[in-house]
Amino acid sequence: MQHGPAVRRRKLGAELRALRTSAGLTSGEAARLVGWHQSKVSRIETGTSGVKPADVRLLLDAYGVAESQLRELLMVLAGSDDSGGRHHWWHAYRGVLPPTYRDFISLESQAATMRTLETSVVPGLLQTPEYARAVTRAAVEGLPEDRLDTLVEVRLARQDVLRADPPLELSAVLDEAVLRREVGGPGVMARQLERLVEAARLPQVRLQVLPFAAGAHIGVTGPFVIFSFSSTSDLDVVVLDHLTSSLYLERKEDLQAYTEAFNALQIHALSPEDSLDFIAGTAAGA
Repeated sequence: MQHGPAVRRRKLGAELRALRTSAGLTSGEAARLVGWHQSKVSRIETGTSGVKPADVRLLLDAYGVAESQLRELLMVLAGSDDSGGRHHWWHAYRGVLPPTYRDFISLESQAATMRTLETSVVPGLLQTPEYARAVTRAAVEGLPEDRLDTLVEVRLARQDVLRADPPLELSAVLDEAVLRREVGGPGVMARQLERLVEAARLPQVRLQVLPFAAGAHIGVTGPFVIFSFSSTSDLDVVVLDHLTSSLYLERKEDLQAYTEAFNALQIHALSPEDSLDFIAGTAAGA
């Protein structure tokens, strides 16, 4: 388990190494093409040193990589502020957001699919402004109002990925506790449940409720997120949130374990249709 930046360097390096190999180049030949020493290429490919977006662009040009989506994703992993595609709006909040949160947003903005288990709160991509404010206020005590406003603004801006072209495909399994926990008061919670009903009807969103009646399940250890990317499965990553940081799991064994766990949760959860009825019934006070 590692923090975001280290994972991004390793994933970026591994992908660049694969692209170099596909281009039929040795690390020495690649270095000569871009005017570097061979050791620089090796350090980048092993993730032992950071790499500037401009250097990644040089390597991609040298390897003849023309696929725009793949180029954009690799530029994001390198920390690019100005690559194409979805706007990297979160860079305007550098002074407010911790690096781990910015890493999460950058992955979320470039992912093709997001699978998440939530055991306590509504996923951030589906929160109403009032719910987001109440959750943020509870999570960070003593937060000044202007800082609270900014964090809520960021939370709502993240939701644009569901309206992008193409949109992020979101699959979420919600423990029943998410629906029962009254956040922000009855009125706020009622509007939030209505928002979930609306979201459940979107073609890019798949919501399933894991009812209390399902008993103990594999997700009792805590929430998690799996990001997958359309360009390459080698960049898929699992994110675990903790109180003061996030941990990123990239090993194939970890990805397989969490993928199997999510699949099992989906089997034990209510179907999307029954989940919609369950959420609507909870909103109506049933």
